[in-house]
Amino acid sequence: MTDADSNTKAYSVSELAFALKRTLEDAYGFVRLRGELSKVTHHSNGHVYLTLKDERAAIDGVVWKGSVKNLSIRPQQGLEVVVTGKITTYPAGSRYQMVIETMEAAGVGALLAQLERLKAKLHGEGLFDPARKRPIPTMPAVVGVITSPTGAVIRDILHRIRDRWPCRVIVWPVVVQGDAAAGQVAGAIARFNALPPDGPVPRPDVLIVARGGGSVEDLWAFNDEGLARAVAEGTIPLISAVGHETDTTLIDFVSDRRAPTPTAAAEMATPVFAELRGYVSDLTARIHRCGGRLVEERRGRVEHAGRALARVPDLVEMAAQRFNLAASRLGAGLSRNVAAHHTDLVRVSARLAPGLLRRPQQVQADRLERLAARLEPAMRRQLERTGERLTGLGKLYTSVDPSAPLKRGFARVHRADGSLVRQGGGLESGEAVRLVFADTDRQAVIDGASKPAQPKPVRSPRPAAPSNQGDLF
Repeated sequence: MTDADSNTKAYSVSELAFALKRTLEDAYGFVRLRGELSKVTHHSNGHVYLTLKDERAAIDGVVWKGSVKNLSIRPQQGLEVVVTGKITTYPAGSRYQMVIETMEAAGVGALLAQLERLKAKLHGEGLFDPARKRPIPTMPAVVGVITSPTGAVIRDILHRIRDRWPCRVIVWPVVVQGDAAAGQVAGAIARFNALPPDGPVPRPDVLIVARGGGSVEDLWAFNDEGLARAVAEGTIPLISAVGHETDTTLIDFVSDRRAPTPTAAAEMATPVFAELRGYVSDLTARIHRCGGRLVEERRGRVEHAGRALARVPDLVEMAAQRFNLAASRLGAGLSRNVAAHHTDLVRVSARLAPGLLRRPQQVQADRLERLAARLEPAMRRQLERTGERLTGLGKLYTSVDPSAPLKRGFARVHRADGSLVRQGGGLESGEAVRLVFADTDRQAVIDGASKPAQPKPVRSPRPAAPSNQGDLF
């Protein structure tokens, strides 16, 4: 080692690293770089980390959060881009990287490749399915137009609608080119769909998104994924009219109808009032002609059926003739009927002689006299038998009357409860009894001394009362 080498200043690692950083930033403070994106990472803090590469080399890159929203395209894996920025180092890792400030697709081919990938993605999600597309209303009352407020497009649309159909047109002004175009158009679509049906601003029946022709880069805002999803999420039918007939953008596949030009979109959204009026007039005339033919046909059928019917005078004359004939025969018929009934009456009255009635009367009178002669003796015999029976019953009543012995000096003995004493042995000493005589009642008390029973004298039986065998009435 020479003295010169020994006298060279020794850098620290940090001094060298930051010196290299300043050298690179001074030498490459503005760099325009073309390459293919790989390892694209969208960090949660808003920064984007990526790698730019070609067939022989690769360089790391970063897009800070404040610059991401200014990018014209969204960084995606495999996209060929042209970026601008500065070269710097990362001292802690001894790596150099590019801080990217702008990014754009590297030519039409790269844009189309990105568009094809996005189309395949949305098609796989079903956003292009024809079954989900809504029909355009036939006669809209309100048409919403989303386009630039200046230029020929809005004038062509308004002029065409005014010539064809009397309706209200609401224009939502937006920019139709540049980085802010997609967001403004998507916001206009969302706000139109958010209008209430009965609000102060009428809700459109159909929407038109329109823009004039231009290059692929000019129309690129209408290939935005967010705009395509806003169109798919809307509930109002939408017609896309972006560019000329040969231009195709992403919202053409998602919208309900695609128009080749903005003027054609106005024609799709509205009918021709004069044509409708003529069509209605033609239908009215056809209805009148059909009604006339129907009436004529019915009249012919009625006339044909009427020829097969008899004439009214003929029907009346035939009925009058039958009535006159019947009236002329009525008098003679009544006379013959009266004569026939008179003959029958005479024949029957001849058999009704007075003798026929006197003979039964005499028979019944004789029978009545015989019955009257037998009735009086039978009544006397019956009365005699009844009287004899009544006399016997009176005697029997007298013999069994419990009060009759009282009149002959006997008395009845009753206990305190009113029951009749039939045997003296059943009475106890000191028991209170009631003696019933023929004329009065007396209270008594049974003495304690008892006497032997005396034999009762035998009495001759009383003759039985005569019985009558006759019947009682």
